[in-house]
Amino acid sequence: MTTTITFNELRKIKDLLPAGSMRRIASELGIDEETVRNYFGGAHYDEGSSVGLHIEQGPDGGVVKLDDTTILEKAKAILQC
Repeated sequence: MTTTITFNELRKIKDLLPAGSMRRIASELGIDEETVRNYFGGAHYDEGSSVGLHIEQGPDGGVVKLDDTTILEKAKAILQC
């Protein structure tokens, strides 16, 4: 199922995460830390991998369509603590 969020909303979630959260999410999911960073708008494909993130330009940073929300849900769970 594809989820749509604005790029600015996605970046706000990333910016609110405490230090070490990218590493924690990567560890919990068994993926590369750079892949998690790429999910939040990074472009470190030499070290991480693509994450099913599709950005369409527009207001509020544009629209981001996420093919898989697992990383987003982990980030939201960290913010709930």
